[in-house]
Amino acid sequence: MTIEYRKAGPEDAEMLIHIYNASFYSDYRRYGACPGYGKTIEMMEASIREHPKYIILSDHEPVGCISCKMQEIGVYEITCLCIVPEYQGKGLGTRAVRFVKALYEDWKKFTLVTPVDKKENVKFYTEKCGFHIVSTEKDGDVELVRFVTER
Repeated sequence: MTIEYRKAGPEDAEMLIHIYNASFYSDYRRYGACPGYGKTIEMMEASIREHPKYIILSDHEPVGCISCKMQEIGVYEITCLCIVPEYQGKGLGTRAVRFVKALYEDWKKFTLVTPVDKKENVKFYTEKCGFHIVSTEKDGDVELVRFVTER
């Protein structure tokens, strides 16, 4: 399996919506809402402009996305990491985190949030990616955990 990353442009908005919807449908069903699910073309185009996105390609097929935004010099928030369900559990997420760590050479810290009750995400970020939990926060009715990894 060949894995590549390609920076997304506005022309990728529709394809990214399909990836996000497939990846986040279960969260939408579970919580009744999900910020990554159900975006319009205009919303995705704006998101691409605001948060650089990298399409994850497996054997040249788009199967996921990772995006980050700079919080301050050397501090980045992973705003989205999603892999379509049929490609989950194959190491693509771990490799995507390594990719952004190499891409943002000046990084001192990466942060992200995920729902506290998504045990598979908590295990993934702590055991596979070297993050640790530093706090909890709320987004509406959903309790989130904040992860950090530092050099």
